[in-house]
Amino acid sequence: MLSINEIKKPIAADIDVFEGKFKTSMQSSVPLLDRITHYIVKRKGKQIRPMFVFFSASICGGINESTHRGAALVELLHTATLIHDDVVDNSYQRRGFFSINALWKNKIAVLVGDYLLSKGLLLSIKHDDFRFLKIVSEAMQQMIEGELLQVEKVRKMDIEEPVYYEVIRQKTASLIASCCECGAASAGADDATIEKMRLFGEKIGIAFQIKDDMFDFGTDDVGKPLGIDIKEKKVTLPLIYSLNNSKPDVKKQMINLVKNHNDDPKKIAQIIRFVNETGGLQYAETQMKKYQDEAFEILNTFPEGESRKGLEQLVRFTTERNK
Repeated sequence: MLSINEIKKPIAADIDVFEGKFKTSMQSSVPLLDRITHYIVKRKGKQIRPMFVFFSASICGGINESTHRGAALVELLHTATLIHDDVVDNSYQRRGFFSINALWKNKIAVLVGDYLLSKGLLLSIKHDDFRFLKIVSEAMQQMIEGELLQVEKVRKMDIEEPVYYEVIRQKTASLIASCCECGAASAGADDATIEKMRLFGEKIGIAFQIKDDMFDFGTDDVGKPLGIDIKEKKVTLPLIYSLNNSKPDVKKQMINLVKNHNDDPKKIAQIIRFVNETGGLQYAETQMKKYQDEAFEILNTFPEGESRKGLEQLVRFTTERNK
């Protein structure tokens, strides 16, 4: 599989410009805020979401100045949600570094997340990018609804597969869908094409989250600690399949174990072993590939070229990664 740096080569110049503009978009006259945003920029991730914006614009007519603003808006929103998530989850690490709340405490972390969100909204308003505002606001609404739906289902230990798909569609896929939608809109695509790109992004997002959920039950070399979702009592696709395809007494026993593991490593290992032995991972892999194939079907309706190839490579990177 190609590295992320190899995939981004066709849009590398645009990404470089974007990085500078993204850094500028976070600037503040408050020294504390500037220190924190500098810390954020230095520890940026792979920038998968801006890449989806740029490749989507490229395949729909071309990258322009508004594409950069759309990418900045999405990345500001994404960064804000990550900061807030770390507070909610009481997490002290992000991508191997200390989280904002670990270094500056929860109150400041929440305020920084709010600040980044407001900067994104103001960036769009300043340039009359009202289509971007609509797209991103709808994504934000879905992300919040997805989070709350997941909290509700965790409490009730709801194990229905359709509910799982609805949670990840709202919680994860909506943001990737908004990246592709913003990219297409920035290039001046018609409404039908913009909707096609939104659906493309949604299917990628679902496949991405299924892949991420599989890591919880994988091997020790995936780059993500095992059993994190189990510790949080999240019922994801591999576990749902295994529970729904087990005898009633086994299903009841495993549900009780998920509810009452008390972070016991032996009990968590028992749940992971149960999922591996009952085909949960294999089933999740099949479903992930189904959504990946559906995304490719949409992508293949666009003309062949460097942009389509770049998007295909980016999809494979996000859904076939090992960490």
